[in-house]
Amino acid sequence: MLLMLAQWLGHDIRAFNVFQYITLRAVLAALTALVISFVVGPWMIRKLTALKVGQPVRDDGPQTHLVKAGTPTMGGALILAAIIATTLLWADLTNRYVWISLLTLVGFGAIGWVDDWRKVVEKNPKGLASRWKYFWQSVIAILIAAWLAWSAHLPAQTELIVPFFKQIVMPLGALGFVVLAYFVIVGSSNAVNLTDGADGLAILPTVMVAGALAIFAYVAGHAVFSKYLGLPHIPGAGELVVFCAAMVGAGLAFLWFNAYPAEVFMGDVGALALGAALGVVAVITRQEIVLFIMGGVFVAEAISVMVQVGSYKLRGKRVFLMAPIHHHFEKKGWKETQVVVRFWIISMMLVLIGLASLKLR
Repeated sequence: MLLMLAQWLGHDIRAFNVFQYITLRAVLAALTALVISFVVGPWMIRKLTALKVGQPVRDDGPQTHLVKAGTPTMGGALILAAIIATTLLWADLTNRYVWISLLTLVGFGAIGWVDDWRKVVEKNPKGLASRWKYFWQSVIAILIAAWLAWSAHLPAQTELIVPFFKQIVMPLGALGFVVLAYFVIVGSSNAVNLTDGADGLAILPTVMVAGALAIFAYVAGHAVFSKYLGLPHIPGAGELVVFCAAMVGAGLAFLWFNAYPAEVFMGDVGALALGAALGVVAVITRQEIVLFIMGGVFVAEAISVMVQVGSYKLRGKRVFLMAPIHHHFEKKGWKETQVVVRFWIISMMLVLIGLASLKLR
């Protein structure tokens, strides 16, 4: 929106042409999302508190979590509002990847909103039934994947690249691409959602991964840089830098309110949407495996749940004291803040490893 205005003014005032640079708009997007969240955040927390949109807490969880009962949830709506408003302001709205990312964010956010609403407002502990949650996640993910496959004009847009190996490229074809994209988007969405169980635990790794994906998007969208670094050139992908920067800004601002002791929780509306957004950016930039590496904390949380459920059903025994795995460490005596900060450190290391794949080939 503002880019279009700057382009119009740039015909007469050359100074406005500076807004053509993606890097500048990315910085402005991060700052805009930050400001929006800081301004709207306190009001939203008061509103959620007044509506008694409180977080239910599991009785079998860590005892230290019982004091969290009643803390406002659905705060992820603040993150989504800031990202959407900022992206519409600073991104190139003629770019299809921008709209694909926004629609993914909104679609998964809507699923999370319904789930949260049923849990905290209608007092239905099950929320949205799992089968319906996965059904709608699958519908959106398949539609998005099919759109990307249909609009692909270059082989690089549907190939799977393996990080750290320059020559290993796997053609997927339209069907293979759709299947991979589906699992990445849905898997990433649910993995982030499972991680969101301690104050600040999910949001900072999300910010770090989004920031790293912004770098990959910039390289993928730049013909010279992508050729130099041996990455597939995806025309138009560079505009996702603005979208990722908006996630970074909105996420950092939310961390201000979500840091221990949290004033507000993200809820499914935020976790499902942010996870799916990370997944779709990774798919567009052809960095699915790198996302798996950088989002290792999310992956570990999801695997711990699958292992726990599978073990209990097959053997009648649990592997962990409690799943997801961050609760296991709390049960072992780690303080919540210790778990969160240590998982942050692990996320930072994994993101750096992922970024190293840019050059180590």
